[in-house]
Amino acid sequence: MGYERYDEAGGPRWRERLGQYWKLVRGDRPIGVLLLLWPTWWALWLAAGGMPPGWTLFVFTAGVWLTRSAGCVINDYADRWLDPQVERTRGRPLATGAVSGREALVVFAVLMLVAFALVLTLNRLTVWLSVVGLFLAASYPYLKRYTYLPQVYLGLAFGWGIPMAFAAVQGDVPTVAWVLYGANILWATAYDTWYAMVDREDDLRAGSKSTAILFGDLDLIIQGVLYALVFVALYLVGRQAGLGTYYWAGVGTAALLVTSQFWMARHRERAACFRAFLHNNWVGAAIFVGLALDLARRTA
Repeated sequence: MGYERYDEAGGPRWRERLGQYWKLVRGDRPIGVLLLLWPTWWALWLAAGGMPPGWTLFVFTAGVWLTRSAGCVINDYADRWLDPQVERTRGRPLATGAVSGREALVVFAVLMLVAFALVLTLNRLTVWLSVVGLFLAASYPYLKRYTYLPQVYLGLAFGWGIPMAFAAVQGDVPTVAWVLYGANILWATAYDTWYAMVDREDDLRAGSKSTAILFGDLDLIIQGVLYALVFVALYLVGRQAGLGTYYWAGVGTAALLVTSQFWMARHRERAACFRAFLHNNWVGAAIFVGLALDLARRTA
């Protein structure tokens, strides 16, 4: 007669392990997926001039979840020395020892292999670009040890789906794709600075680095400059792509949402800065809705 192993709470051991892996890949916190998904969808819709091909949409949407999950795993692996010292992260599976470093590397490898298998169904240029994306995702977590600009590098990694999307749909990466990529780098730097402001005091004690530490007392001013540059880049995208009223309405709504973030975080309180970070989901959604509606009107 067989038997099933149980954890300390009395549940099946396999269920407890799956729960730890789910926490490891941040399955319980979808905000990172959304912040990666919106710019990827911006690029897919813009490259296709509307609704992209079904398989391409599936590959990129699934790829967003897989690569973001893999990015979280390798980030926690790199930060296993830091996370126990930070209030917000000390309960993560690697920080508590619930998941070993070896297990984390296996999970990372499986996620990236599945993502790469999906990319192999697309054209050669997209496959080659995915190799760059793998390097960006794997190397990002180590930047905070050596530079104050890991948020910029996050933008490079999070936005790499933009040139890949154009390559998959058009077989080329035109200038407008790189301008959109630049907009996303600026946006990611800004919203991840809100996130870094939550951990600033802990990071200073632990010796970690971030834009929040680099900007210091000028953080809100520099945030304002970063967001202003985001909207300059989005203006250039709209003008170059010949987008119309719905797109501009979406961008305008996004600008109002960003303004409200500064009101939320004006006192730099941890909870408020975290709310400002989360609020960027609605910024990405507003831009996508405006873009999608504008392109749909054009093809109707």
